[in-house]
Amino acid sequence: MTSTESYTAVATKAREATEKSVESWKQGAKTFTDQANVVAKMPAVDLTQPVARYFDFVQKSVDLNRDLATRWAELVTSMSGTVREQAEKVSTIVKDQTDRAADVATESAHKAEELAQEQADLAEKAEKEQERLARQAERAAAREAKAKAREPYEELTKAELSDQLAERGLPKSGNVEELIERLVSADSE
Repeated sequence: MTSTESYTAVATKAREATEKSVESWKQGAKTFTDQANVVAKMPAVDLTQPVARYFDFVQKSVDLNRDLATRWAELVTSMSGTVREQAEKVSTIVKDQTDRAADVATESAHKAEELAQEQADLAEKAEKEQERLARQAERAAAREAKAKAREPYEELTKAELSDQLAERGLPKSGNVEELIERLVSADSE
């Protein structure tokens, strides 16, 4: 395609588009004039009064809304001051009560700790006393067992004790106490 042909094709398309636009415009103008004739046939109505009444109504609504909003704002402002004061009073009371409760709890904890320490000390003393009594009872039992073990030999003479030691193959030297102790030790083995 040559440049002249392309210019011609573009010009043709432009012309066709222009013709379509003009045709659409003509039909729109015809529709408008047809409707204008209908409007012209309508009875004449004076809308001035209804429009004025409408805007009076709108103005009264705006005035009422402004008054209502202003009163609400005043009420909220006064309430917020009162609420703020009450909130401050409540927070002060809550803080005081919290401090008192914390003090009471701390004091109770200290008293409980002291009481627990006293109970622990008493328990420790009681335990030591029990241990002392148990050792004392053990010593008494040991003495009693020793005395019972010595009983059969207490009435014997040194010669009789030596004879019994000889029968067991134990040394016979020493005083009566040593001989009795040797026989008691041999009995317990």
